[in-house]
Amino acid sequence: MEWLDVVDENGEPTGEVVERECAHREGIAHRTSHVWLYRIKDGKVQLLLQKRSEHKDSFPGCYDISSAGHIPAGDGYLESAIRELKEELGVDANMDSLFPAGKRSFSYEGDFYGKPFRDCQVTRVYVLNDEREEDQFKIQEEELSEVLWMDMEELIRAVRNCTLPNCIYEEELEMVEKTLYNILIKDSE
Repeated sequence: MEWLDVVDENGEPTGEVVERECAHREGIAHRTSHVWLYRIKDGKVQLLLQKRSEHKDSFPGCYDISSAGHIPAGDGYLESAIRELKEELGVDANMDSLFPAGKRSFSYEGDFYGKPFRDCQVTRVYVLNDEREEDQFKIQEEELSEVLWMDMEELIRAVRNCTLPNCIYEEELEMVEKTLYNILIKDSE
């Protein structure tokens, strides 16, 4: 059983905890960390996508953020992000290597496997540079089936035009794009 901190609109724990399945059934606000891996290849910014396992409780078989996870009760955003990178992709990172892209809140309501799914998240988004090839990641097979590098501009178009099965929010991609633009401008100076 996975316990999550119930949070207010700013993502601050209220002192209450809730079981993950209950949070998703009832739409109770909780925290997540998202990490987008990026690289420059042939002069273009690429983002790493994970393809969710067909057995996931939500959005099975869809392309998603490089690494994402719920924050267990009592943990913080950064430590959770570091743990998820290691578990899902085999990536060893430290807190100083993650660059913050921002915080966002969102809600989703739908059905999976005939059950209501109400997701209410407050998320911290980070970016991390990683130059390895897809086959060099050690993927957690119960969580994801593959990883794929995709040119950022192509990904933004695919999400906007719904031409790729995904569970990515355009708003978050725009945050990542702006953050990477700022990082890359600083690096070129």
